[in-house]
Amino acid sequence: MRPFLKWAGGKTRLVERIRARLPGGRRLVEPFVGSGAVWLNTDYPEALLADVNPDLIRLYATLQRHGEDFIQYCAQFFVSPNNTAERYYALREAFNHSTEDWEKSALFLYLNRHGYNGLCRYNAKGRFNVPFGRYAHPYFPKAEMQHFYHKSQTATFVCADFRTVMEGLGPGDVVYCDPPYVPLSRTANFTDYAAGGFGPREQEALARLAARLGREGVPVLISNHATDFTRGVYAGADLDVFDVQRLISCDGANRRQAREILALFR
Repeated sequence: MRPFLKWAGGKTRLVERIRARLPGGRRLVEPFVGSGAVWLNTDYPEALLADVNPDLIRLYATLQRHGEDFIQYCAQFFVSPNNTAERYYALREAFNHSTEDWEKSALFLYLNRHGYNGLCRYNAKGRFNVPFGRYAHPYFPKAEMQHFYHKSQTATFVCADFRTVMEGLGPGDVVYCDPPYVPLSRTANFTDYAAGGFGPREQEALARLAARLGREGVPVLISNHATDFTRGVYAGADLDVFDVQRLISCDGANRRQAREILALFR
């Protein structure tokens, strides 16, 4: 089943490869859940799903609690009069000022499906600032939301840093980490990358924590770009390196092969 959210770096195309590397266990733990593509397509009895984005976790928790009533509430925003730049920016402003869970969650879904390329981006003041996407008929993911609701009844959603999520895990837990990827290009330096909040220190800290959990009997699988840096910090893990077709720029025609790495610590 596909996720109901668009998500940059989503793992829908790689699910089968990731599933093949994930060990069995009682609970899947995802500290960087994103769209939830991996969790949605695995069969662990329980899940602990986390992200540092409170808007994302609020949406998931609201859907989990309220199901069909919330889905019907969201549907009211997916009407033709709302698919204009004027309405989009008005609803984006409403989202940035909303303090009500249902409204803010539904508008987050609306913005995800009507905004440019499904991006999730905030300015320095924490305000959502993705421009209008200009889609002819934005898709309302009713079936995907219904599937998410039913599967989420055995899941726990938390808004937390990966360190907090990964501390205190034990036997039966299996961890999949999909952190922000390291830059592919040598010209894309870590100074710019770190401005997004996840630089080389965080990558190294995640790898150290994964190695420790692996030694303690909690397997951890991490996905990332395959670079000299990631090969170095994942030294000691079981590595699977392969090619993927990746969009390199905002130009949809500009795609090329990129190297991906799956590092399993166990």
